[in-house]
Amino acid sequence: MITKNQNILYFSLLIIALFLEPWGNTSFAQGDTSYAPANTNSPDSVTVNNIFIVGNVKTKKSVILRELDFTTDFYYDWNTFLEILIADQKKIYNLRLFTSVEITPLITSDREVEILITVKERWYILPQIIFQLADRNFSEWWTNQNRDFSRVNYGLRLSHSNVGGRNEKLKFAGQLGFTKAIDLQYSKPYIDKNQKHGLAAQLTFKENKTIPIKSEFNKQVFYTNENEDIIKKNFAAALRYTYRRSYYNYHFLTLGYSGTRVANDALIENPDYFQHGGNKLRYFYATYTFRHDRRDNVSYATDGELLQLSITKYGIVYTEELDEVEVNLTANKYFKLSDKFHFNTGLTADWFLSKSQPYTLVRGIGYNPNFIRGYELNVVEGQQLYVHKNSFRWKFVDWEIDISNLVQLEQFSTIPIRLYLSANFDHGYVKDRNHIPENSRLANKYLMGYGTGIDLVGFYDSVLRFEYSLNNRNEGNFFFNFSSPF
Repeated sequence: MITKNQNILYFSLLIIALFLEPWGNTSFAQGDTSYAPANTNSPDSVTVNNIFIVGNVKTKKSVILRELDFTTDFYYDWNTFLEILIADQKKIYNLRLFTSVEITPLITSDREVEILITVKERWYILPQIIFQLADRNFSEWWTNQNRDFSRVNYGLRLSHSNVGGRNEKLKFAGQLGFTKAIDLQYSKPYIDKNQKHGLAAQLTFKENKTIPIKSEFNKQVFYTNENEDIIKKNFAAALRYTYRRSYYNYHFLTLGYSGTRVANDALIENPDYFQHGGNKLRYFYATYTFRHDRRDNVSYATDGELLQLSITKYGIVYTEELDEVEVNLTANKYFKLSDKFHFNTGLTADWFLSKSQPYTLVRGIGYNPNFIRGYELNVVEGQQLYVHKNSFRWKFVDWEIDISNLVQLEQFSTIPIRLYLSANFDHGYVKDRNHIPENSRLANKYLMGYGTGIDLVGFYDSVLRFEYSLNNRNEGNFFFNFSSPF
């Protein structure tokens, strides 16, 4: 007899098997370019004489050339060469430095071409007003928290996404409201001449007067003391090393520190909040991540694949406070059936080796990105989780509105609008080794949700999703989200 838990395993193997099959040809939907349709005038093979780049006012030429999979003075089969150009166009666009990218081969003789790369740069220095919900998603805030505006974060974020024209990113955020926070990030994708090694650093400080202290009946339980004192403070620092040997494969090594203190009265509500009985949790951690990323658009993919595996060791020193290992797998495949129809499928799995974790490390369905449509109002916590998400999409609107007569800045002269109608099916399972009675309704149970929705992809690849979903508990509701499901 096949159990429900085995069903999830079989779907996991199915997704992994997809990655063992040869990948089909891809085409690029972002600013499609037709590269000389096949005809009798097309050369059999070509060599590239020169590469010209226009439109890169700020961005260094070397950043763009790093993404090119062809070189000069080498002969390529014509059809193979066109496939290389399409793939390179996607890679340059996914740098997220440009609003549009076009690569055009200019045939200069029977077997020679020159390449023209035309880019339109984004606006790199962006002051942003922070006004966001502190809860897990919009539905949690709207329904479970009764649209409480005290549960809103607000502040200012300053970011420069192309420091020095080398794709370096500098971000600073000052935040008030539900969570007071200061965040500083800097990343340099390449620190060597061959552009293979990179570094990034981050410092974060947060404090809260209200915190999720536990979950009961598959809902978060929040705690605030009578005087509304600050009951939780956290300081975190991390340094990440990046190695990119090939175009689509990345290796990351992150070393970090986290220190958290909670008020003693919070431990009355949950004595096992940190497990060891004290009100402090300090640990160093190390994470290794491998990522294979061949998506056509990292913000809202319609073609390609993403495979990511990470292993984290919590407690390099201070192991008396925390000694834990976490393994995470993400495997997504995006099928472009035609220009208008797409099918996306993705598996996420997460495992902790120990039977229980400090509540600050608790994972489960309901915490981003591990959700099942129809269960947005719930959290299902445990030590092992499997989520398999599926969407069939139809693009029924694809507009580009020219507002250059109103806005003189080239970076904001057009507004792209794409609308997708989606049919969705998700399912998954959370294994809770502790079998907490209050959460037994959904933990250690097969969960399934399905429904339909409309996805809006707009300016700078921003995403809004409007969905109606039902689950296998016969609960249905409208849900609103601000990001791609996977």
